[in-house]
Amino acid sequence: MRRVAPVLVLALTLTGALAASKTAKPAAVEAPSPALKQRIAALALKQVDFGSVSLLPVRFEGSRLAGPIEDGGRTLYCVSSRMSGRTFGKPERPKAVMRYAADRLEVIDDDEVCTGHRSQPFPELDALGNAR
Repeated sequence: MRRVAPVLVLALTLTGALAASKTAKPAAVEAPSPALKQRIAALALKQVDFGSVSLLPVRFEGSRLAGPIEDGGRTLYCVSSRMSGRTFGKPERPKAVMRYAADRLEVIDDDEVCTGHRSQPFPELDALGNAR
C-alpha cells in the first residue's frame, strides 16, 4: 500500500494542476473585424503624429496593429508605422493608442501599455495613408 499512496497523490496533484491551468487562462479576445480595422486606420490618420496637418505628402509602410489588449477593463489597440515624406532623411515612427468601448474609438495618451504586445501587419493603414 505504501507504493500506491505516492502514485495516487502524484496523479491527483497532476490532475489538479492541469485543471487549474485550464481555468487560469484568460478568455480569448476576438481579432478586430475588417470594418473596425478601417475605422482604426482612419482615426490614426487624423492624428498630427500621422501627418494630418502636413503640407508635404506622406507615405506609410510597415504599419503594425497590436490588439485587442485587455488592460484594467479597457480594450485597447496600438498602431505604429514608418512614415516618410514630412522630414528629409530618416522616416518618422508615429504611434497611437486607441480605446474601444461601446462601439466608439478614442485616442488616449498611454504609450506604455503597448510595450511587449504582439503586433500584426496593418495594411489598411498603409493603403489609406498612401491614397491621400
